[in-house]
Amino acid sequence: MTTRYAHNDGIRIAVEDLGGSGGSPLLLVMGLGTSRFWWPGGLVADLVRRGFHVAAYDQRDSGQSTHLPAARHAGPPIAALLRRSTPAYTAEDLTDDAVAVLDTLGWQRAHLFGHSMGGLLAQRVAIRHPDRVLTMTTSAAIPSDARGLRILRYLYLAPLVRFARLHYPATPDGELDLAVAIARILAAPGHDITEHDVREFVAKEATHHVASFRDDKAQSRQIGATWSGGPLSRITAPTQVLHGERDPLIRVRAARDIAAAVPAARLRIVPGAGHFLSRDLWSVYAGAVHTLASHLPSDRPGRNG
Repeated sequence: MTTRYAHNDGIRIAVEDLGGSGGSPLLLVMGLGTSRFWWPGGLVADLVRRGFHVAAYDQRDSGQSTHLPAARHAGPPIAALLRRSTPAYTAEDLTDDAVAVLDTLGWQRAHLFGHSMGGLLAQRVAIRHPDRVLTMTTSAAIPSDARGLRILRYLYLAPLVRFARLHYPATPDGELDLAVAIARILAAPGHDITEHDVREFVAKEATHHVASFRDDKAQSRQIGATWSGGPLSRITAPTQVLHGERDPLIRVRAARDIAAAVPAARLRIVPGAGHFLSRDLWSVYAGAVHTLASHLPSDRPGRNG
């Protein structure tokens, strides 16, 4: 696939068309410190088979998109959640990046599927740019309304400590070992994670000279982006909230609170699922996105943007 670039106020955003031209436009939004390559190819293929034209992008400060100067950071990622200093950019800037991607793709409107921090961002795009969103599916995310200490009520702290202790060399073997370690932290307890589960992501990143999770300063800038764009109750797009019953990072209450705040939102707690998009979840999540899109009101046509 060919990498294209969207532009927003001097920031360059890497975009990739993943197939399904002519189908219903679907933009995938991945989470904190992660590139677009962490969307599993099998999940993307399932979405394409269900009639979607799928694209994904790297948020600023990740993947092949613009990384800000190292001096502009807010300490460790967890500290960035609680700090009061001026952020490097706002959460509104991140939503505008997503709209720049839609413009580059030639999509007036699209379905959004965001995972983890990508789900948080999808919520905010639906609030700030309602005319650009057909439907919104958020997965394993916290509510966009949460701020400061309130965010901590949605998180399990043990995985954050484990993340901070991960140290692997920046070599091909080290990148693979790091990806396995991260996936094991994010997977449902007892789920067997091996190199096979992450080799695809690591290989794609190596081909494009990308390394996820290496830049904690960039993660701090992403997670520290402040939001003042309005509450979840402003979302008008048909919305569904997916969450793994056994997510080891984000508590199920986060999904319940999102669904309670968004008018007419659908809530689905997925039995046995963790935070990691493991192979057994691909058809479940692709089917959920398709079901929501297929019930789109007739006055919001979903094909070809």
